[in-house]
Amino acid sequence: MIPVEPWSPSSWQTKPEAQQIAYDDPAAVEAVVRKLRGLPPLVTSWEIERLKRLLAEAQQGKRFLLQGGDCAEAIDDCQPAVIVNKLKILLQMSLVLIHGGKRPIIRVGRFAGQYAKPRSSPTETKQGLTLPSYFGDLVNRPEFEASARRADPNLMLTGYTHAAMTLNFIRSLSAGGFADLHHPEYWDLSFFERAELPAELRDEYQSTSEKLAEALRFMEALGERPVDDLSRVEFYSSHEGLNLHYESAQTRQVPRRSGHYLLTTHLPWIGERTRDLDGAHVELFRGVENPVGIKLGPSATPDDVLRLLERLNPTDAAGKIVLVTRMGAAKVERALPPLVEGVMRGGRRVLWVCDPMHGNMMVTPGGLKTRSFDDILREIECSFEVHASLGTQLGGVHFELTGDDVTECIGGGLTEADLDRNYLTACDPRLNYRQALEMSFRIARRMAAMRRSGSVSP
Repeated sequence: MIPVEPWSPSSWQTKPEAQQIAYDDPAAVEAVVRKLRGLPPLVTSWEIERLKRLLAEAQQGKRFLLQGGDCAEAIDDCQPAVIVNKLKILLQMSLVLIHGGKRPIIRVGRFAGQYAKPRSSPTETKQGLTLPSYFGDLVNRPEFEASARRADPNLMLTGYTHAAMTLNFIRSLSAGGFADLHHPEYWDLSFFERAELPAELRDEYQSTSEKLAEALRFMEALGERPVDDLSRVEFYSSHEGLNLHYESAQTRQVPRRSGHYLLTTHLPWIGERTRDLDGAHVELFRGVENPVGIKLGPSATPDDVLRLLERLNPTDAAGKIVLVTRMGAAKVERALPPLVEGVMRGGRRVLWVCDPMHGNMMVTPGGLKTRSFDDILREIECSFEVHASLGTQLGGVHFELTGDDVTECIGGGLTEADLDRNYLTACDPRLNYRQALEMSFRIARRMAAMRRSGSVSP
């Protein structure tokens, strides 16, 4: 049993902090934190508890998690069209996965707060000039200039404001019927007109949406009443809890509930670089009631994972822990089984999710970071196979993607020569609209095949 010290929303400050932000004005940081503490929460405790219940069902194989969005959200992208495009691709991917897996989908976006990004080096050098790395719009700005790369605490307030506007717009869209499953055919299918979308992919999506709409009408006819639970689609927000000044400022108790809730997002996660058992990030998140994700790379050991589970979820509460593996296509078959077997031996309840993006980075001869569609798909398929062989289930997927026609990942219609056409990411390459939709069909086919073979529960 790991000895546990008393916890408070500020106890993380007594621990070593990986990826620490180098603010040069502590008084300005404290002023911003005081302001954030007094502002309304971005999410509510009942939304968080609802998500925990859904994740608990996913742990039992009754639901599947689809998590996706930008690698690093840009404040300048807080625009209706950009937000709507993210929702569209998550909706359309979820529609495909529902059809293939015959399970409800939990839709979680990397949005409304994914403004901070860990970096492998605190500094960056170009043409002999060394400046702080870009840590996301919550911390500094991407332009390679000294003034832009200075860590500015006021950006936390800017991030909060834009996260609030994003969530308000998403909630309004959902309440207004944007995501009404009775009419999937209305989900703005203007992407059908895009010349680069293969006809077979377009036809397959249309057929899938028509079949689901027909099945829903049939269910309602049998029941002689609307299927209310399917009239609206729920969206949940997520981001990496990197900047602990920002996260702890909105960590508080709420009326009529015990414990503390981190109210910047529904599902925060701890990154591969910040999951030190005795570090500041684990210290903050061990005290919150939110479900918490933990990124696990190929260096993670079964003992690492079990100790993290004991620290972050000592009571083994259902729906609490999401383990997001990011091994790389070349390493997943070797690195994943020991972790799964270790958690099984420990008798712990977790949701296993595959992040096939972060372990599959490559750099072109021209210096552009990219990822291969084939490598991404291979890691997912290997993860399905590992879990099936061990008697467990892969319960979700986690993508860096966009609803726009970017050219950042090769494969799925793009070659290395295409990357310069529309390479827009501020940090890491993302799947574009076509690649993300095609990926969902490939996953859905895998889920359908496994369901037919009896290797997953219906």
